[in-house]
Amino acid sequence: MKSYRKELWFDIEKRRELINITSFVNDCLKESKIKEGMCLVNAMHITASVFINDDESGLHQDIEEWLEKLAPELPHSRYKHNTYEDNGDAHLKRTIMGREVVVAITEGKLDFGPWEQIFYGEFDGKRRKRLLVKIIGE
Repeated sequence: MKSYRKELWFDIEKRRELINITSFVNDCLKESKIKEGMCLVNAMHITASVFINDDESGLHQDIEEWLEKLAPELPHSRYKHNTYEDNGDAHLKRTIMGREVVVAITEGKLDFGPWEQIFYGEFDGKRRKRLLVKIIGE
């Protein structure tokens, strides 16, 4: 069995961003030369998420609004975590959205259902952030 590992880095310009990373993961899969196996993609920051969904702008707005209702950023004083930081909401948003995805690899391709894409969700950005792609198989 072969193993491949790569860190991908992103300069996050806003506090919250959703980035379609499917093409980056596909590039990793090609680099790995693995044809059958599994691909793990996970956030390397406690205020970020990796998830699968549709790449549709209305849905992205819906996700943003839904998360903000569940864990509003303001007022910062609402979170006990915010003694030294102001990102308590980002930790909760990450918990809701999850840390990673695992996608099957079949015949050298990510084995997706219709419309599925991989996204990196950052909830406390404005700096450089990374994620991990780990592929194992034959």
